[in-house]
Amino acid sequence: MIGLISATAAGAAARDRLAAAWPDRTRVYDGPVKDAVRSAFAECEQLVCFLATGAVVRLIAPLLGGKATDPGVVCVDEGGRFAVSLVGGHGGGANELAREVGELLAAQPVVTTATDSVGLPGLDTLGFPVEGSVATVSRALLDGEPVALRAELAWPLPPLPLAGEGAFAVRLTDRAVEPAADEVLLRPPSLVVGVGAAKGAPADEVLGLVGTALRDAGLSPRSIGELATVDAKSGEPGLVEAAARLGVPLVTYSAEELAAVQVPNPSDAPLAAVGTPSVAEAAALARGGELLVPKRKSQREDGRPAMATCAVVRRPARGRLAVVGLGPGARDLLTPRAKAELRRAAVLVGLDQYVDQIRDLLRPGTRILESGLGAEEERARTAVAEARAGHAVALIGSGDAGVYAMASPALAEASDDIDVIGVPGVTAALAAGAVLGAPLGHDHVSISLSDLHTPWEVIERRVRAAAEADIVVTFYNPRSRGRDWQLPKALAILAGHREPTTPVGVVRNASRPDESSRLTTLAALDPAWVDMMTVVTVGNTATRNVAGRMVTPRGYRWQESTQQESAQEEGK
Repeated sequence: MIGLISATAAGAAARDRLAAAWPDRTRVYDGPVKDAVRSAFAECEQLVCFLATGAVVRLIAPLLGGKATDPGVVCVDEGGRFAVSLVGGHGGGANELAREVGELLAAQPVVTTATDSVGLPGLDTLGFPVEGSVATVSRALLDGEPVALRAELAWPLPPLPLAGEGAFAVRLTDRAVEPAADEVLLRPPSLVVGVGAAKGAPADEVLGLVGTALRDAGLSPRSIGELATVDAKSGEPGLVEAAARLGVPLVTYSAEELAAVQVPNPSDAPLAAVGTPSVAEAAALARGGELLVPKRKSQREDGRPAMATCAVVRRPARGRLAVVGLGPGARDLLTPRAKAELRRAAVLVGLDQYVDQIRDLLRPGTRILESGLGAEEERARTAVAEARAGHAVALIGSGDAGVYAMASPALAEASDDIDVIGVPGVTAALAAGAVLGAPLGHDHVSISLSDLHTPWEVIERRVRAAAEADIVVTFYNPRSRGRDWQLPKALAILAGHREPTTPVGVVRNASRPDESSRLTTLAALDPAWVDMMTVVTVGNTATRNVAGRMVTPRGYRWQESTQQESAQEEGK
Protein backbone atom coordinates (compact mmCIF):
# COMPACT_ATOMS: atom_id res chain seq x y z
CA MET A 1 0.00 0.00 0.00
CA ILE A 2 1.17 3.54 -0.79
CA GLY A 3 0.44 6.20 1.82
CA LEU A 4 -0.40 9.66 0.44
CA ILE A 5 0.22 12.75 2.61
CA SER A 6 -0.27 16.43 1.78
CA ALA A 7 -0.44 19.71 3.67
CA THR A 8 -1.82 22.26 1.17
CA ALA A 9 -4.62 22.55 -1.33
CA ALA A 10 -2.18 22.22 -4.26
CA GLY A 11 -0.66 19.12 -2.72
CA ALA A 12 -4.09 17.67 -2.00
CA ALA A 13 -5.12 18.14 -5.64
CA ALA A 14 -2.11 16.17 -6.88
CA ARG A 15 -2.61 13.63 -4.10
CA ASP A 16 -6.19 13.08 -5.19
CA ARG A 17 -5.07 12.50 -8.78
CA LEU A 18 -2.85 9.68 -7.60
CA ALA A 19 -5.59 8.28 -5.38
CA ALA A 20 -8.04 8.29 -8.29
CA ALA A 21 -5.55 6.65 -10.65
CA TRP A 22 -4.47 3.99 -8.14
CA PRO A 23 -7.52 3.32 -5.95
CA ASP A 24 -6.35 -0.17 -4.99
CA ARG A 25 -2.74 0.85 -4.30
CA THR A 26 -3.12 4.00 -2.23
CA ARG A 27 -4.47 5.24 1.08
CA VAL A 28 -4.89 8.92 1.92
CA TYR A 29 -3.72 10.01 5.37
CA ASP A 30 -5.44 13.15 6.69
CA GLY A 31 -4.92 15.09 9.90
CA PRO A 32 -1.74 16.67 11.26
CA VAL A 33 1.15 15.98 8.89
CA LYS A 34 3.49 14.66 11.60
CA ASP A 35 0.92 12.10 12.75
CA ALA A 36 0.02 11.18 9.17
CA VAL A 37 3.66 10.51 8.25
CA ARG A 38 4.23 8.44 11.38
CA SER A 39 1.14 6.30 10.72
CA ALA A 40 1.86 5.82 7.02
CA PHE A 41 5.51 4.97 7.71
CA ALA A 42 4.42 2.18 10.04
CA GLU A 43 1.54 0.86 7.92
CA CYS A 44 2.59 1.23 4.26
CA GLU A 45 5.26 -0.20 1.98
CA GLN A 46 5.72 3.18 0.29
CA LEU A 47 4.88 6.85 0.86
CA VAL A 48 4.32 9.79 -1.46
CA CYS A 49 4.59 13.06 0.43
CA PHE A 50 3.46 16.27 -1.26
CA LEU A 51 5.79 18.29 0.95
CA ALA A 52 9.21 19.92 0.85
CA THR A 53 12.05 17.42 1.02
CA GLY A 54 13.52 19.17 4.06
CA ALA A 55 10.25 18.79 5.94
CA VAL A 56 9.99 15.11 5.04
CA VAL A 57 13.60 14.47 6.08
CA ARG A 58 12.93 15.93 9.53
CA LEU A 59 9.66 14.01 9.88
CA ILE A 60 11.01 10.57 8.94
CA ALA A 61 14.48 10.85 10.51
CA PRO A 62 13.37 9.47 13.90
CA LEU A 63 11.51 6.63 12.15
CA LEU A 64 14.34 5.26 9.99
CA GLY A 65 15.44 1.73 10.87
CA GLY A 66 17.45 0.40 7.92
CA LYS A 67 17.41 0.05 4.15
CA ALA A 68 16.08 -3.49 4.39
CA THR A 69 12.98 -2.47 6.35
CA ASP A 70 12.23 1.20 5.64
CA PRO A 71 9.45 1.97 3.18
CA GLY A 72 10.26 3.79 -0.03
CA VAL A 73 9.57 7.52 0.24
CA VAL A 74 8.95 9.89 -2.67
CA CYS A 75 8.52 13.66 -2.34
CA VAL A 76 6.56 15.78 -4.81
CA ASP A 77 6.97 19.57 -4.69
CA GLU A 78 4.05 21.96 -4.44
CA GLY A 79 4.31 22.88 -8.11
CA GLY A 80 4.19 19.23 -9.17
CA ARG A 81 7.42 19.62 -11.15
CA PHE A 82 9.54 16.93 -9.52
CA ALA A 83 9.06 13.49 -7.97
CA VAL A 84 12.11 12.88 -5.77
CA SER A 85 13.15 9.41 -4.65
CA LEU A 86 14.21 10.23 -1.08
CA VAL A 87 14.54 6.98 0.88
CA GLY A 88 14.47 3.29 -0.08
CA GLY A 89 15.38 3.73 -3.73
CA HIS A 90 15.99 0.03 -4.31
CA GLY A 91 14.77 -1.90 -1.29
CA GLY A 92 11.65 0.23 -0.88
CA GLY A 93 11.03 0.69 -4.60
CA ALA A 94 11.15 4.49 -4.37
CA ASN A 95 13.12 4.89 -7.59
CA GLU A 96 10.53 3.10 -9.66
CA LEU A 97 7.71 4.79 -7.76
CA ALA A 98 9.23 8.20 -8.55
CA ARG A 99 9.15 7.29 -12.24
CA GLU A 100 5.53 6.12 -12.03
CA VAL A 101 4.44 9.24 -10.14
CA GLY A 102 6.33 11.41 -12.59
CA GLU A 103 4.62 9.80 -15.55
CA LEU A 104 1.17 10.19 -14.01
CA LEU A 105 1.62 13.78 -12.82
CA ALA A 106 3.85 14.94 -15.70
CA ALA A 107 6.62 15.55 -13.17
CA GLN A 108 10.35 14.96 -13.61
CA PRO A 109 11.49 11.91 -11.63
CA VAL A 110 14.64 12.65 -9.62
CA VAL A 111 16.71 9.55 -8.83
CA THR A 112 20.14 9.95 -7.26
CA THR A 113 20.95 6.27 -6.63
CA ALA A 114 24.32 5.84 -8.31
CA THR A 115 23.55 2.74 -10.38
CA ASP A 116 20.19 4.05 -11.58
CA SER A 117 21.71 7.39 -12.54
CA VAL A 118 24.06 5.77 -15.04
CA GLY A 119 21.63 3.12 -16.28
CA LEU A 120 23.04 0.14 -14.38
CA PRO A 121 20.58 -2.20 -12.67
CA GLY A 122 21.24 -2.40 -8.95
CA LEU A 123 22.49 -5.81 -7.86
CA ASP A 124 19.74 -5.83 -5.25
CA THR A 125 17.04 -5.16 -7.88
CA LEU A 126 17.58 -8.15 -10.16
CA GLY A 127 14.73 -10.15 -8.65
CA PHE A 128 17.01 -12.63 -6.84
CA PRO A 129 17.91 -12.89 -3.17
CA VAL A 130 21.34 -11.28 -2.81
CA GLU A 131 24.10 -11.74 -0.25
CA GLY A 132 27.54 -10.27 0.25
CA SER A 133 29.28 -7.00 -0.50
CA VAL A 134 26.58 -5.34 -2.60
CA ALA A 135 27.80 -1.78 -2.02
CA THR A 136 31.45 -2.64 -2.71
CA VAL A 137 30.79 -4.60 -5.91
CA SER A 138 28.30 -1.98 -7.13
CA ARG A 139 30.92 0.71 -6.60
CA ALA A 140 33.41 -1.36 -8.60
CA LEU A 141 30.90 -1.58 -11.48
CA LEU A 142 30.36 2.17 -11.34
CA ASP A 143 34.08 2.85 -11.33
CA GLY A 144 34.66 0.61 -14.35
CA GLU A 145 36.62 -1.97 -12.38
CA PRO A 146 36.55 -5.50 -13.84
CA VAL A 147 33.87 -7.52 -12.07
CA ALA A 148 33.82 -11.22 -12.87
CA LEU A 149 30.68 -13.26 -13.40
CA ARG A 150 31.05 -16.68 -11.83
CA ALA A 151 27.95 -18.53 -12.94
CA GLU A 152 27.70 -22.01 -11.48
CA LEU A 153 24.51 -22.55 -13.47
CA ALA A 154 22.95 -20.86 -16.46
CA TRP A 155 20.18 -18.42 -15.63
CA PRO A 156 18.82 -15.42 -17.57
CA LEU A 157 20.22 -12.19 -16.13
CA PRO A 158 19.62 -8.58 -17.15
CA PRO A 159 22.56 -6.76 -18.75
CA LEU A 160 25.56 -6.24 -16.47
CA PRO A 161 29.03 -5.12 -17.58
CA LEU A 162 30.70 -8.24 -16.17
CA ALA A 163 34.03 -9.71 -17.20
CA GLY A 164 35.63 -13.12 -17.18
CA GLU A 165 38.12 -12.20 -14.48
CA GLY A 166 38.39 -9.53 -11.83
CA ALA A 167 39.16 -8.81 -8.20
CA PHE A 168 35.43 -8.33 -7.61
CA ALA A 169 32.83 -10.93 -8.51
CA VAL A 170 29.15 -11.71 -8.89
CA ARG A 171 28.53 -15.40 -8.27
CA LEU A 172 25.31 -17.05 -9.42
CA THR A 173 24.79 -20.13 -7.28
CA ASP A 174 22.18 -22.19 -5.43
CA ARG A 175 24.77 -23.86 -3.18
CA ALA A 176 24.93 -23.11 0.55
CA VAL A 177 28.17 -21.13 0.47
CA GLU A 178 29.27 -17.93 2.14
CA PRO A 179 30.30 -15.00 -0.06
CA ALA A 180 33.98 -14.26 -0.29
CA ALA A 181 35.33 -10.80 0.29
CA ASP A 182 34.37 -8.40 -2.50
CA GLU A 183 31.81 -10.88 -3.81
CA VAL A 184 28.05 -10.83 -4.26
CA LEU A 185 25.99 -14.01 -4.33
CA LEU A 186 22.85 -14.10 -6.46
CA ARG A 187 20.40 -16.88 -5.61
CA PRO A 188 18.38 -17.92 -8.68
CA PRO A 189 15.09 -19.81 -8.04
CA SER A 190 16.60 -23.00 -9.43
CA LEU A 191 15.39 -25.56 -6.89
CA VAL A 192 12.05 -27.35 -7.00
CA VAL A 193 11.09 -29.17 -3.83
CA GLY A 194 8.57 -31.94 -4.36
CA VAL A 195 6.56 -32.66 -1.22
CA GLY A 196 4.14 -35.32 -0.14
CA ALA A 197 2.13 -35.12 3.07
CA ALA A 198 -0.30 -37.18 5.04
CA LYS A 199 -3.54 -35.52 6.03
CA GLY A 200 -2.92 -33.08 8.85
CA ALA A 201 0.86 -32.95 8.41
CA PRO A 202 2.02 -29.82 10.28
CA ALA A 203 3.88 -27.09 8.44
CA ASP A 204 6.76 -27.27 10.91
CA GLU A 205 7.34 -30.92 10.04
CA VAL A 206 7.32 -30.12 6.30
CA LEU A 207 9.69 -27.16 6.74
CA GLY A 208 11.98 -29.12 9.03
CA LEU A 209 12.25 -31.90 6.47
CA VAL A 210 12.93 -29.48 3.62
CA GLY A 211 15.54 -27.60 5.63
CA THR A 212 17.37 -30.79 6.58
CA ALA A 213 17.31 -32.12 3.03
CA LEU A 214 18.78 -28.90 1.64
CA ARG A 215 21.39 -28.62 4.38
CA ASP A 216 22.57 -32.19 3.87
CA ALA A 217 22.88 -31.57 0.12
CA GLY A 218 24.70 -28.27 0.56
CA LEU A 219 21.93 -26.25 -1.07
CA SER A 220 20.59 -22.81 -0.18
CA PRO A 221 16.92 -22.48 0.85
CA ARG A 222 16.98 -19.02 -0.75
CA SER A 223 17.08 -20.73 -4.16
CA ILE A 224 13.79 -22.60 -3.69
CA GLY A 225 11.58 -21.57 -6.58
CA GLU A 226 8.49 -23.58 -5.72
CA LEU A 227 7.00 -26.42 -3.73
CA ALA A 228 5.30 -29.04 -5.89
CA THR A 229 2.79 -31.75 -5.03
CA VAL A 230 -0.24 -33.66 -6.28
CA ASP A 231 -3.60 -31.94 -6.91
CA ALA A 232 -5.23 -33.90 -4.12
CA LYS A 233 -2.97 -32.08 -1.63
CA SER A 234 -3.47 -28.57 -3.01
CA GLY A 235 -5.49 -27.53 0.01
CA GLU A 236 -3.51 -29.39 2.67
CA PRO A 237 -3.02 -26.70 5.38
CA GLY A 238 0.50 -27.77 6.29
CA LEU A 239 1.70 -27.55 2.68
CA VAL A 240 -0.09 -24.27 2.04
CA GLU A 241 1.43 -22.73 5.16
CA ALA A 242 4.90 -24.12 4.38
CA ALA A 243 4.85 -22.55 0.92
CA ALA A 244 3.65 -19.24 2.35
CA ARG A 245 6.40 -19.18 4.98
CA LEU A 246 9.01 -19.92 2.34
CA GLY A 247 7.51 -17.22 0.09
CA VAL A 248 7.13 -19.53 -2.91
CA PRO A 249 4.12 -20.87 -4.87
CA LEU A 250 2.62 -24.28 -4.24
CA VAL A 251 2.43 -25.89 -7.69
CA THR A 252 0.26 -28.96 -8.20
CA TYR A 253 -0.08 -31.71 -10.81
CA SER A 254 -2.75 -34.29 -11.46
CA ALA A 255 -2.14 -37.86 -10.39
CA GLU A 256 -2.15 -38.88 -14.06
CA GLU A 257 0.63 -36.40 -14.86
CA LEU A 258 2.75 -37.57 -11.93
CA ALA A 259 2.19 -41.25 -12.72
CA ALA A 260 3.77 -40.67 -16.13
CA VAL A 261 7.01 -39.32 -14.62
CA GLN A 262 9.84 -41.85 -14.29
CA VAL A 263 11.22 -41.85 -10.73
CA PRO A 264 13.88 -43.93 -8.95
CA ASN A 265 11.79 -44.67 -5.87
CA PRO A 266 8.14 -45.48 -6.66
CA SER A 267 5.90 -46.73 -3.87
CA ASP A 268 2.59 -48.50 -3.47
CA ALA A 269 1.46 -46.24 -0.62
CA PRO A 270 0.89 -43.04 -2.64
CA LEU A 271 -0.51 -45.12 -5.50
CA ALA A 272 -3.23 -46.38 -3.19
CA ALA A 273 -3.79 -43.01 -1.55
CA VAL A 274 -3.77 -40.54 -4.45
CA GLY A 275 -3.37 -42.61 -7.63
CA THR A 276 0.32 -42.17 -8.44
CA PRO A 277 3.32 -44.27 -7.38
CA SER A 278 5.28 -41.12 -6.54
CA VAL A 279 4.40 -37.66 -5.26
CA ALA A 280 7.58 -35.99 -3.97
CA GLU A 281 10.00 -37.17 -6.66
CA ALA A 282 7.48 -37.03 -9.51
CA ALA A 283 6.29 -33.52 -8.60
CA ALA A 284 9.87 -32.28 -8.35
CA LEU A 285 10.76 -33.86 -11.72
CA ALA A 286 7.50 -32.97 -13.51
CA ARG A 287 9.16 -30.27 -15.64
CA GLY A 288 12.50 -32.01 -15.95
CA GLY A 289 15.76 -31.33 -14.18
CA GLU A 290 18.45 -33.04 -12.12
CA LEU A 291 17.40 -34.98 -9.03
CA LEU A 292 19.71 -33.74 -6.28
CA VAL A 293 17.91 -35.20 -3.26
CA PRO A 294 15.95 -38.46 -3.74
CA LYS A 295 12.80 -39.00 -1.74
CA ARG A 296 13.32 -38.84 1.99
CA LYS A 297 10.92 -38.94 4.93
CA SER A 298 10.61 -36.66 7.89
CA GLN A 299 11.85 -37.84 11.27
CA ARG A 300 9.51 -37.33 14.23
CA GLU A 301 10.91 -37.05 17.73
CA ASP A 302 7.94 -38.91 19.21
CA GLY A 303 8.70 -41.96 17.10
CA ARG A 304 5.38 -41.81 15.29
CA PRO A 305 5.24 -42.46 11.50
CA ALA A 306 6.51 -39.73 9.22
CA MET A 307 3.83 -37.43 7.81
CA ALA A 308 5.91 -35.77 5.07
CA THR A 309 8.27 -36.66 2.24
CA CYS A 310 10.35 -34.46 -0.01
CA ALA A 311 12.72 -34.56 -2.98
CA VAL A 312 14.80 -31.77 -4.49
CA VAL A 313 15.47 -31.12 -8.17
CA ARG A 314 17.58 -28.47 -9.86
CA ARG A 315 15.38 -27.43 -12.72
CA PRO A 316 16.92 -26.50 -16.06
CA ALA A 317 17.30 -22.79 -16.64
CA ARG A 318 14.78 -21.42 -19.09
CA GLY A 319 15.95 -18.64 -21.33
CA ARG A 320 13.66 -15.71 -21.91
CA LEU A 321 12.75 -14.35 -25.34
CA ALA A 322 10.82 -11.09 -25.48
CA VAL A 323 9.50 -10.28 -28.97
CA VAL A 324 9.17 -6.51 -28.87
CA GLY A 325 7.23 -4.21 -31.18
CA LEU A 326 8.88 -0.78 -31.40
CA GLY A 327 5.89 0.98 -32.95
CA PRO A 328 5.96 3.00 -36.17
CA GLY A 329 9.05 5.04 -35.28
CA ALA A 330 8.12 7.92 -32.99
CA ARG A 331 9.68 7.55 -29.54
CA ASP A 332 6.49 8.56 -27.76
CA LEU A 333 4.67 5.66 -29.48
CA LEU A 334 7.11 3.16 -27.96
CA THR A 335 5.18 1.58 -25.08
CA PRO A 336 6.44 1.57 -21.47
CA ARG A 337 6.33 -2.22 -21.54
CA ALA A 338 8.59 -2.27 -24.59
CA LYS A 339 11.06 0.07 -22.89
CA ALA A 340 11.12 -2.15 -19.81
CA GLU A 341 11.85 -5.25 -21.90
CA LEU A 342 14.64 -3.47 -23.77
CA ARG A 343 16.27 -2.55 -20.47
CA ARG A 344 15.82 -6.07 -19.14
CA ALA A 345 17.42 -7.86 -22.07
CA ALA A 346 21.05 -8.96 -21.84
CA VAL A 347 21.03 -9.74 -25.59
CA LEU A 348 19.32 -7.62 -28.25
CA VAL A 349 18.70 -9.01 -31.74
CA GLY A 350 17.37 -6.83 -34.52
CA LEU A 351 17.60 -5.09 -37.86
CA ASP A 352 20.42 -2.53 -37.72
CA GLN A 353 18.19 0.47 -38.47
CA TYR A 354 15.75 -0.53 -35.72
CA VAL A 355 18.61 -1.01 -33.25
CA ASP A 356 19.72 2.56 -34.00
CA GLN A 357 16.26 3.82 -33.00
CA ILE A 358 16.51 2.49 -29.45
CA ARG A 359 20.25 2.11 -28.81
CA ASP A 360 20.17 4.87 -26.18
CA LEU A 361 17.58 2.94 -24.13
CA LEU A 362 19.79 -0.11 -23.66
CA ARG A 363 21.64 -0.66 -20.43
CA PRO A 364 25.44 -0.91 -20.27
CA GLY A 365 26.54 -4.45 -20.91
CA THR A 366 23.77 -5.30 -23.40
CA ARG A 367 25.16 -7.51 -26.18
CA ILE A 368 23.82 -6.34 -29.55
CA LEU A 369 23.45 -8.71 -32.50
CA GLU A 370 22.33 -6.67 -35.50
CA SER A 371 22.06 -7.45 -39.19
CA GLY A 372 20.76 -5.89 -42.39
CA LEU A 373 17.65 -6.24 -44.52
CA GLY A 374 16.68 -9.69 -45.72
CA ALA A 375 18.04 -11.64 -42.73
CA GLU A 376 14.74 -12.07 -40.87
CA GLU A 377 14.92 -15.85 -40.50
CA GLU A 378 18.56 -15.70 -39.45
CA ARG A 379 17.71 -13.13 -36.76
CA ALA A 380 14.85 -15.30 -35.52
CA ARG A 381 17.13 -18.35 -35.27
CA THR A 382 19.80 -16.32 -33.51
CA ALA A 383 17.36 -14.95 -30.93
CA VAL A 384 15.94 -18.38 -30.14
CA ALA A 385 19.43 -19.90 -29.89
CA GLU A 386 20.52 -17.18 -27.45
CA ALA A 387 17.43 -17.80 -25.32
CA ARG A 388 18.09 -21.54 -25.36
CA ALA A 389 21.57 -20.78 -24.06
CA GLY A 390 19.91 -19.33 -20.96
CA HIS A 391 20.00 -15.62 -21.78
CA ALA A 392 17.39 -12.88 -21.48
CA VAL A 393 16.85 -11.87 -25.12
CA ALA A 394 14.86 -9.15 -26.85
CA LEU A 395 14.05 -9.58 -30.54
CA ILE A 396 12.82 -6.30 -31.98
CA GLY A 397 10.63 -5.40 -34.92
CA SER A 398 8.84 -2.29 -36.12
CA GLY A 399 5.17 -1.66 -35.48
CA ASP A 400 3.77 -4.72 -33.74
CA ALA A 401 6.27 -7.58 -33.90
CA GLY A 402 3.41 -9.98 -34.61
CA VAL A 403 2.21 -8.12 -37.72
CA TYR A 404 4.39 -8.82 -40.80
CA ALA A 405 7.38 -8.82 -38.46
CA MET A 406 9.63 -10.99 -36.30
CA ALA A 407 7.22 -12.81 -33.99
CA SER A 408 6.08 -15.30 -36.62
CA PRO A 409 9.51 -16.63 -37.70
CA ALA A 410 10.76 -16.61 -34.10
CA LEU A 411 7.83 -18.56 -32.69
CA ALA A 412 7.98 -20.98 -35.59
CA GLU A 413 11.58 -21.68 -34.53
CA ALA A 414 11.00 -21.76 -30.76
CA SER A 415 9.85 -24.79 -28.80
CA ASP A 416 8.58 -25.10 -25.23
CA ASP A 417 12.10 -25.07 -23.74
CA ILE A 418 12.17 -21.26 -23.46
CA ASP A 419 9.80 -18.63 -22.10
CA VAL A 420 8.39 -16.33 -24.78
CA ILE A 421 6.87 -12.94 -24.00
CA GLY A 422 5.08 -10.90 -26.65
CA VAL A 423 5.17 -7.12 -26.30
CA PRO A 424 2.61 -5.41 -28.56
CA GLY A 425 3.38 -2.26 -30.48
CA VAL A 426 1.49 0.38 -32.46
CA THR A 427 1.16 -0.93 -36.01
CA ALA A 428 1.79 1.05 -39.19
CA ALA A 429 -1.90 0.68 -40.08
CA LEU A 430 -2.94 2.24 -36.77
CA ALA A 431 -0.39 5.03 -37.02
CA ALA A 432 -1.48 5.82 -40.58
CA GLY A 433 -5.13 5.61 -39.58
CA ALA A 434 -4.59 8.19 -36.85
CA VAL A 435 -2.99 10.54 -39.38
CA LEU A 436 -5.85 10.11 -41.86
CA GLY A 437 -8.71 10.40 -39.36
CA ALA A 438 -10.78 7.30 -38.61
CA PRO A 439 -10.62 5.03 -41.66
CA LEU A 440 -10.68 1.81 -39.61
CA GLY A 441 -13.92 2.52 -37.79
CA HIS A 442 -15.59 -0.60 -39.17
CA ASP A 443 -14.35 -4.02 -40.29
CA HIS A 444 -10.93 -3.82 -41.88
CA VAL A 445 -8.16 -6.06 -43.11
CA SER A 446 -4.42 -5.70 -43.71
CA ILE A 447 -2.91 -7.30 -46.82
CA SER A 448 0.75 -7.34 -47.81
CA LEU A 449 1.31 -6.94 -51.54
CA SER A 450 4.78 -8.43 -51.37
CA ASP A 451 4.95 -11.72 -53.24
CA LEU A 452 8.41 -12.61 -51.89
CA HIS A 453 6.89 -15.05 -49.39
CA THR A 454 3.32 -15.42 -50.69
CA PRO A 455 2.36 -16.32 -54.29
CA TRP A 456 0.56 -13.51 -56.10
CA GLU A 457 -2.37 -15.81 -56.83
CA VAL A 458 -3.01 -16.09 -53.08
CA ILE A 459 -2.65 -12.35 -52.56
CA GLU A 460 -5.04 -11.61 -55.42
CA ARG A 461 -7.62 -14.01 -54.00
CA ARG A 462 -7.48 -12.23 -50.66
CA VAL A 463 -7.81 -8.79 -52.26
CA ARG A 464 -10.80 -9.99 -54.26
CA ALA A 465 -12.44 -11.42 -51.11
CA ALA A 466 -11.97 -8.12 -49.26
CA ALA A 467 -13.39 -6.23 -52.23
CA GLU A 468 -16.46 -8.43 -52.43
CA ALA A 469 -16.98 -8.23 -48.64
CA ASP A 470 -16.83 -4.41 -48.69
CA ILE A 471 -14.06 -4.30 -46.08
CA VAL A 472 -11.66 -1.39 -45.61
CA VAL A 473 -8.22 -2.54 -46.80
CA THR A 474 -4.79 -1.41 -45.64
CA PHE A 475 -1.99 -2.39 -47.99
CA TYR A 476 1.43 -3.10 -46.51
CA ASN A 477 4.55 -3.36 -48.73
CA PRO A 478 2.52 -1.81 -51.56
CA ARG A 479 5.24 -0.94 -54.07
CA SER A 480 8.99 -1.09 -54.54
CA ARG A 481 11.41 -0.59 -57.41
CA GLY A 482 11.23 -4.25 -58.31
CA ARG A 483 7.49 -4.64 -57.68
CA ASP A 484 5.58 -1.86 -59.38
CA TRP A 485 2.57 -3.67 -60.87
CA GLN A 486 0.97 -5.28 -57.81
CA LEU A 487 -0.59 -2.10 -56.38
CA PRO A 488 -2.33 -1.06 -59.64
CA LYS A 489 -3.63 -4.62 -60.00
CA ALA A 490 -5.00 -4.64 -56.43
CA LEU A 491 -6.62 -1.22 -56.88
CA ALA A 492 -8.26 -2.39 -60.12
CA ILE A 493 -9.81 -5.32 -58.27
CA LEU A 494 -11.20 -2.98 -55.61
CA ALA A 495 -12.45 -0.57 -58.29
CA GLY A 496 -14.66 -3.33 -59.61
CA HIS A 497 -16.68 -3.18 -56.38
CA ARG A 498 -16.34 0.45 -55.22
CA GLU A 499 -17.07 3.88 -56.66
CA PRO A 500 -14.23 5.90 -58.20
CA THR A 501 -14.80 8.50 -55.47
CA THR A 502 -14.03 6.03 -52.66
CA PRO A 503 -11.57 7.76 -50.27
CA VAL A 504 -8.02 6.44 -50.22
CA GLY A 505 -5.38 7.50 -47.73
CA VAL A 506 -1.67 7.44 -48.50
CA VAL A 507 0.71 7.86 -45.55
CA ARG A 508 4.49 7.69 -45.76
CA ASN A 509 6.71 7.29 -42.69
CA ALA A 510 3.80 7.62 -40.26
CA SER A 511 4.82 9.26 -36.97
CA ARG A 512 8.38 9.96 -38.12
CA PRO A 513 9.90 13.41 -38.67
CA ASP A 514 9.53 13.16 -42.46
CA GLU A 515 5.91 11.98 -42.31
CA SER A 516 3.72 12.88 -45.26
CA SER A 517 0.12 12.07 -46.12
CA ARG A 518 -2.58 12.76 -48.64
CA LEU A 519 -6.25 11.94 -48.93
CA THR A 520 -7.31 11.11 -52.46
CA THR A 521 -9.75 8.81 -54.23
CA LEU A 522 -9.61 5.40 -55.80
CA ALA A 523 -9.70 6.94 -59.27
CA ALA A 524 -7.15 9.68 -58.59
CA LEU A 525 -4.51 7.65 -56.73
CA ASP A 526 -1.15 7.71 -58.55
CA PRO A 527 0.92 4.61 -57.70
CA ALA A 528 4.06 6.73 -58.19
CA TRP A 529 3.28 8.37 -54.83
CA VAL A 530 3.82 5.04 -53.11
CA ASP A 531 6.92 3.15 -51.96
CA MET A 532 7.86 0.57 -49.31
CA MET A 533 7.69 3.19 -46.55
CA THR A 534 4.06 3.91 -47.42
CA VAL A 535 0.79 2.50 -46.13
CA VAL A 536 -2.24 2.72 -48.43
CA THR A 537 -5.72 2.54 -46.91
CA VAL A 538 -8.73 2.09 -49.20
CA GLY A 539 -12.15 2.82 -47.75
CA ASN A 540 -15.32 0.79 -48.16
CA THR A 541 -18.60 1.96 -49.66
CA ALA A 542 -19.48 3.80 -46.43
CA THR A 543 -16.18 5.65 -46.02
CA ARG A 544 -16.41 9.43 -46.46
CA ASN A 545 -14.16 12.48 -46.67
CA VAL A 546 -15.38 14.62 -43.79
CA ALA A 547 -13.63 18.01 -43.46
CA GLY A 548 -10.51 16.56 -45.05
CA ARG A 549 -10.47 13.49 -42.84
CA MET A 550 -11.06 9.90 -43.89
CA VAL A 551 -13.93 8.49 -41.83
CA THR A 552 -15.53 5.05 -41.90
CA PRO A 553 -18.68 4.94 -39.74
CA ARG A 554 -19.12 2.14 -37.25
CA GLY A 555 -22.24 0.93 -39.08
CA TYR A 556 -24.10 1.38 -42.33
CA ARG A 557 -26.92 3.51 -40.94
CA TRP A 558 -24.99 6.66 -41.83
CA GLN A 559 -24.74 5.45 -45.41
CA GLU A 560 -28.45 4.66 -45.50
CA SER A 561 -29.41 8.03 -44.03
CA THR A 562 -27.14 9.80 -46.53
CA GLN A 563 -28.78 7.93 -49.42
CA GLN A 564 -32.24 8.82 -48.11
CA GLU A 565 -31.29 12.48 -47.89
CA SER A 566 -29.96 12.38 -51.45
CA ALA A 567 -33.19 10.78 -52.66
CA GLN A 568 -35.22 13.45 -50.90
CA GLU A 569 -33.12 16.17 -52.51
CA GLU A 570 -33.67 14.61 -55.94
CA GLY A 571 -37.40 14.39 -55.22
CA LYS A 572 -37.54 18.11 -54.66
